Amino acid sequence: MQQAFENKVALVTGGSLGIGFATAIAFAEQGAKVVIADILQQEGDDAVAKIKQMGGDALFIKADVSNSAEVEAMLAKTVAHYGRLDCAVNNAGIDGEHAPTAECSEDNWDRTIAINLKGVWLCMKYEIQQMLKQGSGAIVNLASVAGVIGFQGLPAYCASKGGVIQLTRTAALEYAKQGIRVNAVCPGVIRTPMVENMLKDAPDLEPVLLQNEPVGRMGTPEEIADAILWLCSEQSSFVTGHPLLADGGWTAQ
Repeated sequence: MQQAFENKVALVTGGSLGIGFATAIAFAEQGAKVVIADILQQEGDDAVAKIKQMGGDALFIKADVSNSAEVEAMLAKTVAHYGRLDCAVNNAGIDGEHAPTAECSEDNWDRTIAINLKGVWLCMKYEIQQMLKQGSGAIVNLASVAGVIGFQGLPAYCASKGGVIQLTRTAALEYAKQGIRVNAVCPGVIRTPMVENMLKDAPDLEPVLLQNEPVGRMGTPEEIADAILWLCSEQSSFVTGHPLLADGGWTAQ
């Protein structure tokens, strides 16, 4: 199989689990040097070990994406180690606490926005600076169907993911003529550790979620990784500013 990302450097935040991990593995399989950034040290080390077992090249950097100094250091370490940055996947995120808008705590609002939205902005801020030096780069931000339609009980999460889509569009327009493409992926319900934990607390929720998926099942992290890699590849060279829905038809209803 042709390795579409050979000699490319890809950064994946939240890359130790779920969609991020599947994306990191997919990049490595396609020949990329992979930087996994996460707050989870052990899981990040394990992910890097997995890639090295495959014969790939990977680096773990512990970083909190809501902290500007740590994000700046993350990019500096990436470039110091590999010399460049070709693809960036801003995936780190949380779902936050579940409560109606009037009962959403200020702490939950601030934390969810800080990680899911401010974190994406901070990452792009420093990723774009490096890509401008190179004259090229592709960024994919993880949004959600919750950024396109509303979900009761998730006001901060929905606001953060809607913000990611608008931030993606804005940056795409700003840097379109400078060789940088910026897109977003909006997954539906994907069987990740985050979703599994949610279902443990609310087991009656799974049939409701499946009922809303026209394909009749949850998606897999690998399916979202495929969409992300396509948006980072030359095959999507004319695509920028696009929120790609990978939701099993959820939003088509």
